Amino acid sequence: MYDYIKGLQAGKSNTAKGCYVTVEAFGIGYLCEITPRDYNSISDGEIKIYTVLIHREDKMSLCGFLHKEDRDIFNILTSVSGVGSKMALTLLDEFESSELIGFVIEGNYKELTRAKGVGPKLAQKIILELKDKLMSFKESEPIVIETTKAQNNQSMEDAQSVLISLGYERDEIKSAMSKAVAILNANASAEDILKSTLQILSM
Repeated sequence: MYDYIKGLQAGKSNTAKGCYVTVEAFGIGYLCEITPRDYNSISDGEIKIYTVLIHREDKMSLCGFLHKEDRDIFNILTSVSGVGSKMALTLLDEFESSELIGFVIEGNYKELTRAKGVGPKLAQKIILELKDKLMSFKESEPIVIETTKAQNNQSMEDAQSVLISLGYERDEIKSAMSKAVAILNANASAEDILKSTLQILSM
């Protein structure tokens, strides 16, 4: 329903129930639950928050993110059975999006248990279900990235699959990834390529 809200930061609060920011746009104040990391990054003035509308039987609420990739990963995380909005926010506060994706690609469930409330069984479930969702968008023709380096093709293809699953277009991916691999080492991992490409896409 809402892709993002752009307006003035009209107040923020850090409570036992979570962190929140109010964004005022056209005379309406939108209360969004955010991660503590985003809470600490938000200052006075104009802000842009990417949003997710949570619709339950007893209430409706908004979750907000300063970065589009965090919002997109949040949506994929909450599609895993047993992972609600609070748990997804906790994971996105503990880890950067590129870190989370890297753990999924590597199958490294033990790292996920660093997040509060995530035990080994849930971590393994998250890895199993997310890997299937993130890596299922294999292109019949991989996006050709022009580079003078002998880049790891598997790492590049894995990074492309994730970016496509996040909703980025082929032309966007090609342009941003070309810039990313130009500044990375030839042996860069899929996580390294993703982190650099996402940073470029967010500019």
